[in-house]
Amino acid sequence: MTNTTKGLSLQTKINKPPRIILYGVHGLGKSTFGSLAPKPVFIQTEDGLDTIDCPAFPLAKTYGEVMQYIEELATQDHDFKTVVIDSVDWLEPLIWQQVCDEQNVKSINDIGYGRGFGFALDIWAQYIDALNYLRNEKDMMIIQLAHSHVKRYENPETDAYDRYEMKLHVKAAGKLMEHSDIVMFGNYYTAVKKEKDGMKERKRAIGSGERILYTSERPSATAKNRYNLPSEIPFDMEGQYWDTIADCIPYYKQSNNGKDE
Repeated sequence: MTNTTKGLSLQTKINKPPRIILYGVHGLGKSTFGSLAPKPVFIQTEDGLDTIDCPAFPLAKTYGEVMQYIEELATQDHDFKTVVIDSVDWLEPLIWQQVCDEQNVKSINDIGYGRGFGFALDIWAQYIDALNYLRNEKDMMIIQLAHSHVKRYENPETDAYDRYEMKLHVKAAGKLMEHSDIVMFGNYYTAVKKEKDGMKERKRAIGSGERILYTSERPSATAKNRYNLPSEIPFDMEGQYWDTIADCIPYYKQSNNGKDE
């Protein structure tokens, strides 16, 4: 929708479904997060939905199959409101294999000077364009799940330190983060208790099993959101966090807070 003021064509704000990335440690409940989204359908690149009753395409073993499933969602009638990619770090090897097939090499590292990863970014861009089509033309929320790993972060303002990041090539992770409206890091809450050991003081980590979603940047993990989400959201397995997320997103405020009618 556009408004014309004094000869200028101005676009008014249009609310669209959010594009969400959730990454975190193994076994946290990332797939459960996707299954509790509004009317989800999964595109699987890893085999991990055995215990979750949710509509899903057959396990994708090639990049072409992933794109085929996205095309089916784009061209066929359905009532799904959310597409869940589970997971993007298992999608990445399929993209690398696609590069190898196109360049007629056995390994992406056989393409000199790191150019193979540049070719992979071109394929990531095609994939992102396809997801954007589902969002813009089919009114679907995008959820991409990923595992985390710990990497050394060279901060120009401080000494280097370790932090959690998506388990992806750094350029691919940057591209997906730039594309997304919300990037959340999930982890178990850990408290540190100081104890006396004779004359020495030692620290002991204590975990309660409580899960937390972090939605803003912190030294320990990358995260962001373009909405006014709380910086920390309890990650309960009943899905109450979806109420918190929906309350902050205009699109779902206009759609009964994202709940099915």
